Amino acid sequence: MALKATIFKARLQLADMDRGVYADHQLTLARHPSETDERMMVRLLVYALNAPADADHGALEFAKGLWDPDEPELWLKDLTGQIVHWIEIGQPDERRLMKASGRAGRVTVVGYSASTPIWWSGIATKITRARNIQVWQIAAARAQALAELAQRSMQLQVSVQDGTAWVGDGDGSVEVSLVRLNP
Repeated sequence: MALKATIFKARLQLADMDRGVYADHQLTLARHPSETDERMMVRLLVYALNAPADADHGALEFAKGLWDPDEPELWLKDLTGQIVHWIEIGQPDERRLMKASGRAGRVTVVGYSASTPIWWSGIATKITRARNIQVWQIAAARAQALAELAQRSMQLQVSVQDGTAWVGDGDGSVEVSLVRLNP
């Protein structure tokens, strides 16, 4: 018998001063049986960092990245269904990234483990011809600290200013900065 996803609910209060995005989001996250709290919380943070100000041109959605090899972790589609932004979490291979580069106007990858620099050094030269790919890294210790905020029902505040995000739940907070790995 296959294991089922665990459902998490998050009320996200977002104040992104860098992009001028201020919104409340009610989110439902399905955590795949093979997914850790750390990865799920990175997905939630990446959602907050990429959520559009409004849905006039499409909405950012959680996709089936772990279930379906033809989908990312998150994507923003315009009102016609075209993929505007394809977002991967972790360390996808270069074939997946090149395919995504052809399908979407913009591709973002966010690595969060200590091995991210090693992975990046192995694929950096292989994806240079794709100009629409951005690769970012979250320090492994910060991603692990995010995992400590995970609960089945969460109320999180995310503030972003000068490239730094603060994620809090009322009892504690985690400061996270993303470092861009490619020029």
